[in-house]
Amino acid sequence: MAEKTGDILTGVIIGGLLGFVAGILLAPKSGRETRRELITGAEELLEKAQKEYEQALEKSKKAYDAAIARIKDLELEKKIDSLETGLMDLSKGATESVQEGTSRIKRAIEAGVEAFKEEKQQ
Repeated sequence: MAEKTGDILTGVIIGGLLGFVAGILLAPKSGRETRRELITGAEELLEKAQKEYEQALEKSKKAYDAAIARIKDLELEKKIDSLETGLMDLSKGATESVQEGTSRIKRAIEAGVEAFKEEKQQ
């Protein structure tokens, strides 16, 4: 992007200089008039170059801001994926713990029922 902007700016400057020089060479005038035209042409060229530079700078800033926003989005997506994985692992562990606890309770109830039956038979 910066290379493209630099090429445009270079083209504007070279084109302006060539046009200016050609105009002076093809329309000879007095020294005072030529100097005035040289100064005016140089000022116009400088103004054009400044505008091109400001436009290129603004485009660069927008591209930079867009790149930073995309990087932040990617980092956020990565964090979300990591949290999602952690929650899945936690959920799996909790499910296993509940199942294990349920199994223990069932065995305890069965043992209690069995003990009650044995006690009743005696």
